[in-house]
Amino acid sequence: MSAPHTNIAEGAVPFSFKRELLAALPGLRAFAVSLSRRHDRADDLVQETVMKAWGKQESFQPGTNMRAWLFTILRNEFYSQMRRKGRELPDPDGVFAGNLATHPEQYGKLDMEDFKVALDSLPDDQREAIILIGASGFAYEEAAEIAGVAVGTIKSRVNRARIRLRELLEVNGESDYGPDSTSALLVNKSFAGR
Repeated sequence: MSAPHTNIAEGAVPFSFKRELLAALPGLRAFAVSLSRRHDRADDLVQETVMKAWGKQESFQPGTNMRAWLFTILRNEFYSQMRRKGRELPDPDGVFAGNLATHPEQYGKLDMEDFKVALDSLPDDQREAIILIGASGFAYEEAAEIAGVAVGTIKSRVNRARIRLRELLEVNGESDYGPDSTSALLVNKSFAGR
């Protein structure tokens, strides 16, 4: 009985993805150094290449040029990193990131909910007038035409609506707008330290 037919030539070693990958490492590292010009970045590039290749090994066709496949992965990764780096702002001391401090969002949401409740409690004519002027940006003449009333009537309704909203929201001055004093103090301290 003859031996079963195999595609492996007499004395040839069967393909091993791991073995081929390990054999390509010195060449990959040299290529990475030539691209990045820094040994630490080159090592990161090689590591990323190995991880990607290992994760995609089922897509590699045995019998094709694994070295070329790996070098292509490394080159693509290098240029992807360069594109990402081009979109990033250098900020070694964290100054830019520190200036991105913002007031907590939840207070604004709570204030908006309070405003909606107060707005809903206004008489219909006042609510309509303040929405036309304040939210929709119409001139008094345009709002009067839309509402079918005199300009003076719109002005009066808007004025009464503003007064009532201030009362309902307990707004006494400019300091009552925006973040509370504790939040403002914390964010202002983070800016002052820069």
